[in-house]
Amino acid sequence: MTDILTMGEILVEIMRVHEDVPLNEAGVFKGPYPSGAPAIFIDTAARLGCRTILAGSVGQDDFGDCVLSRLEKDGVDCTHIYRSGDFSTGCAFVTYFADGSRKFIFHMGAALETRTPDVNQLPAVKYMHIMGCSLMAGSRLSKGILDTMRALSARGTKISFDPNIRKELFTSDTEDILNEVLRHTNVFLPGQEELLMITKTAMAEDAVKECFRNPALEMLVLKDGSRGSRLYTREGTVEDIPVYPVEQIDATGAGDCFDGAFLAGLVHGKTPAEAARMGAAAGALNVMAFGPMEGNITPITMEKIIKTSL
Repeated sequence: MTDILTMGEILVEIMRVHEDVPLNEAGVFKGPYPSGAPAIFIDTAARLGCRTILAGSVGQDDFGDCVLSRLEKDGVDCTHIYRSGDFSTGCAFVTYFADGSRKFIFHMGAALETRTPDVNQLPAVKYMHIMGCSLMAGSRLSKGILDTMRALSARGTKISFDPNIRKELFTSDTEDILNEVLRHTNVFLPGQEELLMITKTAMAEDAVKECFRNPALEMLVLKDGSRGSRLYTREGTVEDIPVYPVEQIDATGAGDCFDGAFLAGLVHGKTPAEAARMGAAAGALNVMAFGPMEGNITPITMEKIIKTSL
């Protein structure tokens, strides 16, 4: 059995060394760093002992080698990653500003060439994790994710969904796609702004109630950045999950690491609250390093940060 499968964009990230250097000016960059939200997510779960599959695409180039070597080293099954001969590996150029904001330039390239896996050739899958950014990356990729979701859900796979989508990308077509995914979602991992936008409500508690009208939904973790998160379950559990105090170097990828560790906790039989604390610990460890998936996330470091913060 495979514990977790995800599909979506695989990138390298090339990042400004210093804050407040716009992308339209000459300056110094660092990288390439393996990246792409699905890759960050699945690599976290693999490092925490889960059997994982990533379906995606990279080019036949050095950047593709960079990402694949990292994923394979950390234990991700990369047999469903297509190596495009027509496009180069996707890139994201990133700059940071002193107010905490970021700006990106994406060259998606091969990232949109993902092949839909033949579900009949896959082992049983416990969880499929879906990300809103992947659904919005391109119509071919979106269709592949939806087709795979339908087929795996019909086989008993639980669906996890992080809608990480920006307000400016929200259209009527987007709403249709998100609503279909939500109907299949068992584990929902939204940020507060996304939750209000999707449910068209003004208050978080009303939005949560609206989400649990979906009979498939088992739990919801409402993520709120540095303010922590709040766990809700269908049984009525409501628990606040604080962040772990660390020195932040780079916040990129923290939410994806949260998702990966949270699902890893569920796979390993943790309670939802314990899994959420694992997610918070993974996010904290990731922000302590420069690069979107460079945090020292291991079972040992996770246990240490959780115990020292009790």
